[in-house]
Amino acid sequence: MHEGRNKRLGMLLAATALVLPGMAMAETPREAELAARLERLEAEMAQLRADLQAAKAQGTQAAMTADAAATRSEQVAAQVATLEAKPAPASSDGFKAGPTTIRLGGYIKLIAANTRYSDGEVATNSLGRDFYLPQAIPTGNGPSSRVQDFTAKQSRFWLNFATDVGGHSVKGYLETDFQTSPGTQGSQRTTNGYNLALRRAYMQFDRWTIGQDWTTFQYTGALPESTDYLGGAEGTVFVRQPLVRYSAPLGDGMTLHISAENPESGTATLGTATLIENGDDSMPDFAARLAYVGAPGELSLAGLARQVRVDNAGVADSVAGWGVSGAGKLYLDDDKSSDLRFMATYGHNIGRYVGLNFAPDAVFDPATGKLGSVRTFAALAALRIALAPRLRANLMGSFQRVSYAGSLSRLGLAGYNRQAWSGAANLFYSPMKNVDLGIEYRHGERELVSGAQGALDRVEFAAKYSF
Repeated sequence: MHEGRNKRLGMLLAATALVLPGMAMAETPREAELAARLERLEAEMAQLRADLQAAKAQGTQAAMTADAAATRSEQVAAQVATLEAKPAPASSDGFKAGPTTIRLGGYIKLIAANTRYSDGEVATNSLGRDFYLPQAIPTGNGPSSRVQDFTAKQSRFWLNFATDVGGHSVKGYLETDFQTSPGTQGSQRTTNGYNLALRRAYMQFDRWTIGQDWTTFQYTGALPESTDYLGGAEGTVFVRQPLVRYSAPLGDGMTLHISAENPESGTATLGTATLIENGDDSMPDFAARLAYVGAPGELSLAGLARQVRVDNAGVADSVAGWGVSGAGKLYLDDDKSSDLRFMATYGHNIGRYVGLNFAPDAVFDPATGKLGSVRTFAALAALRIALAPRLRANLMGSFQRVSYAGSLSRLGLAGYNRQAWSGAANLFYSPMKNVDLGIEYRHGERELVSGAQGALDRVEFAAKYSF
């Protein structure tokens, strides 16, 4: 198209060159006609020149547009190639089920323990074989024994739920494991199959928590890092149960938690130390905890008020129970990789809240039809030291001592727990993210009111994959 226009322009220029020499002569009709034709030719020439410039401009713009498109295409292709070369990041948003977002978490954990008992043996498939339980240490003069146990019962799974309702976020949490499952268990000789057990299940709406959770009386942050299930059972408050809790932020890192919780009196009858869940309670347990979180660490001060009640064949009695517990975690470095954890608890008739019911809530005396009070003091301390970015050590010790009402017969209390203590040290190594390997040594002792004693020595290995 450009070449045709150029030829026409050349012909017009040639015609103009032939006509122009006659322009200086006197104008005749013929000359006037020629002049008019010349004006028309000049107008056509100007139009052709304008068309030519426009065509050139369009061609240049098209070329530039094509070059830009090619460059952008190359950039997009490079970005796609880069994204495809990288692994897709793990999503923290979970997955959707209608309006609810669901997130899955948990860990797989294997425990391998070699245990020596100084005065007897613990029955196979019992909790005392799975983790350190001071009340399970044999006492007396029985022969010493050594046992080897492997278990994956502590493997844990949880689900987080979140749903937006009327401008509010309703949250839920469900947590299970296989450690404390009731019912028929599998045989270690064949399948090692164990039942799934409920740990926690609650909903949260604004400041309310409703469902099953850790008791408000407990501060879980004090639990040490351990290959064991608890890492110092006799010294810690430890209960999960249904409750209704209200949490009120007070400012400056302070929060007040107040709750009404499921009551259950775990008593014993004088003459036998066997614990009985009465189911005779008529009012909830009440707990409150003031919690502080700040740069130095975390602190907790908790209180408990309850009623312990028993009704045996129409003979009923009740006693008040109360307790206080102070606990915390203090950071020893700026990156919070080392810390000191502690807990101290004292109370009357709160046995089931401390040390997994190491002591009874109260003791029923059939001769009088009355409940005798039980006083408990327990303490726990743990030091966590970061040795390297992937290596850390933990030192821990715990203790509990029990005192019984003076009105109770010493002979009838002979088989009851008087005190227990334990100390442990471990080393944890994380070869990669979410994988922990630990080795731990623990020594524990138990003493009865009669003076009979027993000891435990345990070397334990743990491997855990968290997800």
